Amino acid sequence: MGEKIVVKVGTSTLTYENGILNLRRMERLCKVLCDLQNSGNKILLVTSGAIGVGMGKLSLPSRPKETKKLQALAAVGQCELMFMYDKFFGEYNHTVAQLLLTKHVMETQHKQDNVNNTIETLFEMNILPIVNENDTVAIDEIPGECFGDNDMLSAMVASLIRADRLVILSDIDGLYDKNPKEFSDAKLINYIPRINEKIFEMAADGAGSNRGTGGMKTKLSAAMHATNAGIKCSIINGQKPEALYDLIEGKEIGTTFAPQHTNESTQKGDTNDNT
Repeated sequence: MGEKIVVKVGTSTLTYENGILNLRRMERLCKVLCDLQNSGNKILLVTSGAIGVGMGKLSLPSRPKETKKLQALAAVGQCELMFMYDKFFGEYNHTVAQLLLTKHVMETQHKQDNVNNTIETLFEMNILPIVNENDTVAIDEIPGECFGDNDMLSAMVASLIRADRLVILSDIDGLYDKNPKEFSDAKLINYIPRINEKIFEMAADGAGSNRGTGGMKTKLSAAMHATNAGIKCSIINGQKPEALYDLIEGKEIGTTFAPQHTNESTQKGDTNDNT
């Protein structure tokens, strides 16, 4: 019996620096996810990229700051993003469904059940759900409406559907003991039994590109949310989607965070033997 797996892909993985979709990488990702579903796994994809793709389509050199422009870009980009997903997944005879969520759908148990029932029905019909935040109505500047970033959205969705595994595809190999962009001797940490303050101190600040919003700290926050819900979480480099095969087969890829079988928050003073 396969696993229930949530895969999150970010804007920097899906697009080139100019914001245009990286079609080769996107096609490879879709092929791998189709293959994983064919082998008996239930796959849900959480995707970023709507605003970045909108920027590329309109040839904008940098991300606007005005909420209304971000919403407009999300509306433009979401159309193209889902068109390409439908095309690539369709080439491997897989049907996809789009779910655009805002934070208010997680406010009550009743609303959570409605979302979960829809996703479980899609799984039963062998349809691959693709989830994104509804950025046309939920932007960071609107208090209480947004998840903050799609890393946290992926963790919340993974928790909601009781996933076995969350995989966050990033533009970096995983968590290093110090910033690899500044220190040539930085070492990748393959396994972290518990996320604590010391682990957060290792995370470099800032976003990975001018098209996305999430940095390593947002990924750690998402990993903490998932692992506290008893879900194994991994951060791996999304440049080679085929690495998902190795990860699921148990090979040492990226950084994996052990699931916690308690909802306790991070304990101060915990140490990591691998650091």
